[in-house]
Amino acid sequence: MLFLFSDFGAGDLYVGQVKAVLAGRAPGVPVIDLLHEAPAFNVAAGAHLLAALAMRIPRGGVVLAVVDPGVGGPREAVAVFADGRWLVGPDNGLLSVTAARAKKATVHAIGWRPERLSASFHGRDLFAPVAAMLANGRRRSARLDRRPGLAVDFGAGDLAQVIYLDHYGNAITGLRAGSVPTERRVTVGGREIAHARVFPEVPAGALFWYENSLGLVEIAANGASAAELLGIAGKSRAGRALEVRVAHGGETGPEPRE
Repeated sequence: MLFLFSDFGAGDLYVGQVKAVLAGRAPGVPVIDLLHEAPAFNVAAGAHLLAALAMRIPRGGVVLAVVDPGVGGPREAVAVFADGRWLVGPDNGLLSVTAARAKKATVHAIGWRPERLSASFHGRDLFAPVAAMLANGRRRSARLDRRPGLAVDFGAGDLAQVIYLDHYGNAITGLRAGSVPTERRVTVGGREIAHARVFPEVPAGALFWYENSLGLVEIAANGASAAELLGIAGKSRAGRALEVRVAHGGETGPEPRE
């Protein structure tokens, strides 16, 4: 199976072109859209969001991941094999969190190149064909060259930022909930927010943080948009870093890290 993750925009003209390549090179292989609204230009946010999603992809799956503001520049094209799943994309940190959290991961430079390669659309011309090769079991065709590691590596730790705003206005952070005790408050947009397990545990319109279905700290409001209440609506999707802080012993400080 092929899984797509990008900042291309679901309603723009890029995703269809990528899918057309996959349909031609890997006919019959199911293609699943993980996300095409990753925060634009924000590679670090995309890397942490991708890592949370990748954990739930079945072994044998191939992820085509593109958040690539440096397309056409010197960054390398890579394929990472992490815990039985392939990830194909730029070596700009996007794949690094998934690789760092994997029990076993190997990194490979992609040697294959198409006859015609757009300077600005490697997702279509380079990464999509290679992802199709791997989905078809044609690893040798991709001309993979083992590397000791990634050139840009964000590591396995958490990211104390809002990494995604969904259409409900919920703010997903790069903090894994297991690292934040439930008695602690988190601060974002200048507001301190207490924990609740689920939406009905707080009054209508009240803000709270909880562990979402991806295992991440998420800030939400019962029946309302947390993003609007916090004054952050639209900011994360534009690639702006929105800091999140966790209270320690009554004071607000940096989030726990590994």
